[in-house]
Amino acid sequence: MPFAPIAPIRSIADIRRLEEVPLAEAVTVKSTYEIFAESARAFEDKTALTFLRTGDPRDPPIRWSYRQLFEGINRTANLLHGLGLGPDDAVAALLPGCLEYHLVLWGGEAAGIVQPLNPLLSLEKLAELIRAAGAKILVAYGAEEDAGYWSKAMALREAVDGLTVLRVAPHDEETPPGHGGDVDFQALLEDQPSDRLVSGREIAADDIAAYFHTGGTTGAPKLAMHSHGNQVFTAWASVQLQGMTPNDVSINGYPLFHVAGVLPGSLTALSAGVETIIPTTTLFRNPDIRANYWRLVEKYRSTSLSAVPTVLAALANVPVGGADISSIRYCRTGAAILPPELAERFEALYGLHVHEALGMTEMAGISSIRPPGVRGPAGCVGFPIPYSQTRIVALDADGGPSERDLPVGEHGMILFRAPNVFPGFLDPKATKKAFTGDGWLATGDVGWLDDDGRLNLTGRSKDLIIRSGHNIDPKVIEDALGSHPAVQLCAAVGAPDAYAGELPVAFAVLMPDAEANEAELLDWTNARVDEPPARPKSVSVIPAMPMTNVGKIFKPELRRLAAEGTVLEVLSEEGVEGAAAEAALSPDGRLLVAVTLPAGMDAEKNDAIAARLEPLPVAITMT
Repeated sequence: MPFAPIAPIRSIADIRRLEEVPLAEAVTVKSTYEIFAESARAFEDKTALTFLRTGDPRDPPIRWSYRQLFEGINRTANLLHGLGLGPDDAVAALLPGCLEYHLVLWGGEAAGIVQPLNPLLSLEKLAELIRAAGAKILVAYGAEEDAGYWSKAMALREAVDGLTVLRVAPHDEETPPGHGGDVDFQALLEDQPSDRLVSGREIAADDIAAYFHTGGTTGAPKLAMHSHGNQVFTAWASVQLQGMTPNDVSINGYPLFHVAGVLPGSLTALSAGVETIIPTTTLFRNPDIRANYWRLVEKYRSTSLSAVPTVLAALANVPVGGADISSIRYCRTGAAILPPELAERFEALYGLHVHEALGMTEMAGISSIRPPGVRGPAGCVGFPIPYSQTRIVALDADGGPSERDLPVGEHGMILFRAPNVFPGFLDPKATKKAFTGDGWLATGDVGWLDDDGRLNLTGRSKDLIIRSGHNIDPKVIEDALGSHPAVQLCAAVGAPDAYAGELPVAFAVLMPDAEANEAELLDWTNARVDEPPARPKSVSVIPAMPMTNVGKIFKPELRRLAAEGTVLEVLSEEGVEGAAAEAALSPDGRLLVAVTLPAGMDAEKNDAIAARLEPLPVAITMT
């Protein structure tokens, strides 16, 4: 049968009652293919996927039923099998938000191993990922859109030996252009059987289903392996904690190369008979989707709202405008900690209490969820999923996990064991770093358990600002600065300092049409940060916050800006005018700053400047 909630989850005691049934009896499904087979039998012509051609609520969508989706999954698996894809082979996907992505995802897992790719990575990193996975086939979007999909696909075909490229035609394409002789994905599907896997494959729970990449923005990306059992358990657990039923409708604006969009987003919904809406190829990046969001909720009677905090912040600037949004029963966020002021603003504007969840690639997308009806403060990510174990341990001197367990209420690194913890990375060295010596997943997240058994987050251990050996949680600064009525988004990072190692600094983006100067924001923040070492040295107002392509604030870029600012401040103190400083991140995350001095400076002055810059904990080059 499809997954269905057994009982509402309102307390840790409800989780424990679920666990009274042995896991092997609670979750009998072995593969994602079984999920879609069961959903097709149960829901048949009920809508599974709705694709919005545009952000205009008046435009008719394209809809696929559960039966059509399963038939397409079979056709895709059979096509890939016929092209030589076996259970241990990978098929890569370079696609925007589209219906065909679901065929590649789930048909790819039925035939072999699917490898979703972030199209905004550089060509070199994409080629590196494909080679690392040994992918034989690339399924790519046959248009440029906003990420240069087809140009990258053609370049990858040249860069990776033996790579076959299948072209997915855009939904609105009338006449296919010439495309270098690569085969047409949709046309090839038509000749494939739709009622079975011609391979006759019996998929085991521990068979590898997917390779998801982590990192890659500043360093080399890593490929995390997911088993079918990992992904199935994520869907089952998410259905239980969110109470999802066939009466639900979800707008899934997460990118489908990211684990959040694929597993807690899509697979969970499709395992429970939910209608999932794909909001155009560019998803929440589409300004028309954001501008019309509440009207889309009204038209499609969406019952849930799920988005990262930065998208919620953008939606908070969109008036409801008379739209009926009463269908929304559950609002959830993840990927980054929810700022308290944003939670308050969202509830005041729309009457929606924002629930939080914790997820990570290494746990197939979900670790804990705050269920509907369970209210909590911002940062409370709810109950750890059923059948999991959670530890909070003290940080060691390097910010890693120690062996000392901490009691309820004390902050430390979160460790997990759970049925959806991944088998590891393709690189054994990376796998070793991901786990403690006794086999616990070291999440890198810092948080604590409260008296109600709920997990609460403060941030990432790598984001801690270390000032003269004193660990400063940036969330303390961000909560204080973010409470200013003119601030829409903010973040705190460490700026390099010759004596303290790091000093806290903050960056802010203001609300539309709001005004506030940096001195005012600094005074406001410092008055609300109790601990003197945590009070930021400066607050800089910037026009836009740097973001990753999944909507997280990209703190490495802020650290880069902070390093440039520190170096320029030193040069100013030395009376140097007209100098330039350009900071960059090395592949291993170190800061490199290139300083260009004005022409004609004497050697003595150069030596004095070098002496001032040399103690900074960054690599400096001067010309």
